Amino acid sequence: MDSRTIETYTSGAASYAAEWANQPAPDDLYARLTQYFRPHGRTVDIGCGSGRDVAWLNTHGFPAVGYDASEGLIAKAAAEYPQYAFGFATLPELEDVSTASFDNVLCETVIMHLPVAQIGPACRRLVELLRPGGVLYLSWRVTEGDSARDPAGRLYSAFDPALVTGALDGTTIPLSEEAVNRSSGKRVQRIVAIRA
Repeated sequence: MDSRTIETYTSGAASYAAEWANQPAPDDLYARLTQYFRPHGRTVDIGCGSGRDVAWLNTHGFPAVGYDASEGLIAKAAAEYPQYAFGFATLPELEDVSTASFDNVLCETVIMHLPVAQIGPACRRLVELLRPGGVLYLSWRVTEGDSARDPAGRLYSAFDPALVTGALDGTTIPLSEEAVNRSSGKRVQRIVAIRA
């Protein structure tokens, strides 16, 4: 994971959490999760931020835990949702996250913060978290042109979707689409992959 991006999220955790709380609900994301995720399946949110989606998952039949690379955001999530479990983990390694132990894996708009060389290994690691028949929902913000940093210092890598799909060995992909995220208003690429 890009260290400068992590530092930005940690130092600005309160303001980012407030920004996300004030955005419209990501109903388009939740519709896709309801459509594809295995009901009542053990679920993990990688890059859970301030915990909003972990809370939604748990209250909609997907018992979930959340992990993030920002200790500041994990602290905000744990304070806001003390009834749920959160932990620290960084892509691509996810060292403290158990392999082959989840029915559903969510990784929403996270991998674009990785250096391009880490994106393939990160996607392979996300697949490794799944049990056979498990479902991965993966999305990222589309960056035009070259990789760049925003004014706060967050890295937004530019890459072809084939870099991701080529790393999803052992899966079938029932959904691959580009759309505007209803919550952020940003253009994103979405992929659903099901492990064999």
